[in-house]
Amino acid sequence: MDSAPPDPDEATPRRSEHARTPRGERTSAREPESPRRERAVGPRPAVHAHPIAIERIDPDAVKVLRRLTRAGYTAYLVGGGVRDLLLDRSPKDFDIATSARPNEVRNLFRNCRIIGRRFRLAHILFGAGKVIETATFRKDPTEGLDLAEGEVSEGASLVELAEELQPADGTPLVPRRKKRDDDTDLLIRHDNVFGEPHEDALRRDFTINGLFYDLEREEVIDYVGGMADLERRVVRTIGEPDVRFREDPVRMLRAIKFSARCDLGLAPEVYDAILDNRLELEKSAPPRVLEEVLRLLRGGAAHRSIWLAWDTGLLHVVLPELAAYLDDQGAGTEALFGRLRAIDAHTRDVGVPSDAVLLAALLLDPADEAMEGETDLVTAYDEFISTPAERLAIPRRLRDRVRLITLSQRRLRTGRHASVMRRDFFPEAALLFALDRNGRGEAIPEWASRVIEAAPAEPRETAAPVGRDERRPAPRHERIERAARAPFVGGEAFGDAPFGDVLVLPEPAGSLPRHRAAGEADAPAGSPHEAPQGPANRRRRRRRS
Repeated sequence: MDSAPPDPDEATPRRSEHARTPRGERTSAREPESPRRERAVGPRPAVHAHPIAIERIDPDAVKVLRRLTRAGYTAYLVGGGVRDLLLDRSPKDFDIATSARPNEVRNLFRNCRIIGRRFRLAHILFGAGKVIETATFRKDPTEGLDLAEGEVSEGASLVELAEELQPADGTPLVPRRKKRDDDTDLLIRHDNVFGEPHEDALRRDFTINGLFYDLEREEVIDYVGGMADLERRVVRTIGEPDVRFREDPVRMLRAIKFSARCDLGLAPEVYDAILDNRLELEKSAPPRVLEEVLRLLRGGAAHRSIWLAWDTGLLHVVLPELAAYLDDQGAGTEALFGRLRAIDAHTRDVGVPSDAVLLAALLLDPADEAMEGETDLVTAYDEFISTPAERLAIPRRLRDRVRLITLSQRRLRTGRHASVMRRDFFPEAALLFALDRNGRGEAIPEWASRVIEAAPAEPRETAAPVGRDERRPAPRHERIERAARAPFVGGEAFGDAPFGDVLVLPEPAGSLPRHRAAGEADAPAGSPHEAPQGPANRRRRRRRS
């Protein structure tokens, strides 16, 4: 095999004759099956016979997998979809990894569009806005690979690796250790080289996310030991946690998310690495951090997620205002965690609240503390929210919505809801009021229950920037941020967690560096040029008269 990095724009002719379908023409359901394909050259994975009922897999994802397979390509179900299926959970989405290049995928599917600048992905579109994301196997061009119990010779070619890495027991692979000091910048900036299935598995973050499912053979393909970790119900990184978290610090928040949502434990080395590298999170792009914080709140395990973030010290980096409040209050934080439990119950029974309600619920207690005794509540709140809004690059529209919802709580608490009922944010304010009352163990007024029942359900989690009105074009800075990064995914809550005795790490000494504000005010739109009314000669006649 050629060791040079493949050209993303070059469609390598690896398809069988059955794949030569003109673009725009559907393949027939009676198309003859291709010969049983051989696995790609590379290390031998651990293969687990684990049939999954076809009814549990999205039928459109099944169509994509089968068409790619008939065309002679390798295609697997990958990532969180496989993890959730093996945990008997309902997957949020179904992603596919394949040996086909993006242009080859587009040639097979008329309903396909290619997106991405840093790394091109194929989005196959179906009805009701469904998207099946199909990515070509890729690799980290800077990494080699080792066995979990031994090293591979330096400079080995892929064919030599295939001969050398053939463990009979399917020993997991790990990225090769490199000599790196603590000052080395390990952030991943180039990850756009096509690779083989085992290389694609190695570049993923956690072992439970590195599993592939072969629909044709009904087998789970495991290069990284993910099946064993699922059986042990533990979150473990692929490779050294310190290196993985320094490569992409947002992975620390993702580790907490998977632990909370899937009711898994954190491996001891993962927990220790989070404690040691939590300040690395300051190097991440603020919009990515904000999105991960919102995902912690949306997944039906907000209570456990925020508790773990506080316990590991990540909350002191992301939202030190909230962490300081929890540190000071100690056992008096039941109101916050009760409100988070109410959010989890609402997510399970009704649907996920809006991002504005989630952020307002998270910051309600420190905001109330900042406004206590102030006569100008608007100014006091703006002074409080300005620092976290700058640190997380909270969009201006979302920030304004959170302010309106939070400031209205004093009126609702004193029964003056009639003055707010005609405002467009009233349903969200009523929901926050109900969540707060529920978290404190107080009865919810009848008017609030009626408003919540009549409110429409919020749309679910998307990859679009949060807080932006989709009817308006995104501000220029948001378009640049989105183009610069690649597209990117409940457990039981700690009902009896000892909040008074929880291990809380001290706040890092010194002030945190502030990221530049991403929410500059939009430039005022100029008056549109009016189109001339009527033909030019008619205007000339009027001027002559």
